Amino acid sequence: MRCWLMKSEPSAFSIEDLKNAPNGTDHWDGIRNYQARNLMRDEMKRGDRVLFYHSSADPTAVVGTARVVREAYPDHTALDPDSKYFDPKSMSENPRWVMVDIQFESQFAVPLTLAELRKLPQLHDMMLLKKGQRLSIQPVTEEEFGTIVRHAETLAKAG
Repeated sequence: MRCWLMKSEPSAFSIEDLKNAPNGTDHWDGIRNYQARNLMRDEMKRGDRVLFYHSSADPTAVVGTARVVREAYPDHTALDPDSKYFDPKSMSENPRWVMVDIQFESQFAVPLTLAELRKLPQLHDMMLLKKGQRLSIQPVTEEEFGTIVRHAETLAKAG
């Protein structure tokens, strides 16, 4: 099992959207970065854990967890000319882009902001906290994942 951080703008797709989807499951589409695509296609497996991160929000924060329930398959939005994710170079017989399905696990009572994450020494090497790191899908170590979940639980009990 691996762990991941997946970023989404809450105005486009939020943790609440995932939670309220049928069976708490939805596809993660629209990835148009080759490095992120390769991670989804080649390394994400069913059962992997996900930290759900709200980007372009005020504040940006890890807001909950999910689990990968379907491994990479062709992203149909790349073939839809009416989709904002349409890619005219993608072909159904040779898809350029993929997506995975994730299922809601939990929503943190207190979102963990970047400022809060930076206070945790166990996260000093976390990719998310590195300058210039903008990748929308990032690997996370099991230790980083556990640290974040435990810290969220501690903040919820304290608050």
